[in-house]
Amino acid sequence: MVDRVVPLTPELWPAFEKLFGRSGACSGCWCIHWRVPHADYVAMRGDQAKAFFKRRVKKGPPPGVLAFIGDEAVGWLQIGPRSDTPEWNNARRATAPLNEADGSDARIWGATCFFIKSSARGQGVMGALLEGGLRFARENGARLVEACPIDGKTGNVDAYVGLMAVFERAKFKEVARRKSNRPLMRRALRAR
Repeated sequence: MVDRVVPLTPELWPAFEKLFGRSGACSGCWCIHWRVPHADYVAMRGDQAKAFFKRRVKKGPPPGVLAFIGDEAVGWLQIGPRSDTPEWNNARRATAPLNEADGSDARIWGATCFFIKSSARGQGVMGALLEGGLRFARENGARLVEACPIDGKTGNVDAYVGLMAVFERAKFKEVARRKSNRPLMRRALRAR
């Protein structure tokens, strides 16, 4: 059971680094897939990607949230303004915004990818991350959060975009479907 979900700050980098392991989670991604053009992503995977993302975390604001069980980080959700993940806005992708202007609107956020430690999978970590991510988004002025999860069965690697059922439980609604198994989903947030 997740104890807490908190924003990734520079002080928490060691916990994030331990969660991602030596290989940097998904084949050395270090969560830069949506941040740089595809050719750069392929060239940077591994140590360059790690250094790039560490600089991003140090610069701030936090690019997402970590889930902890005790002192151990067991999950990660990259969530923030769409403008912080320019490749997620690419018009050729299923993740593209409904309106081009949404890609630069600081109040429209994207929940772009998850990473959950293998020993913590199947324990509600994805749902806890999403709940904590929505709280983080609301506290930082987001009015909408979008996602483009997998609809249907998938392996653990492809689940990095999230699972539609988890987003439905969090009251996201489908607003578009550009690829058969990838709905673009949205949840409006109310200011507190």
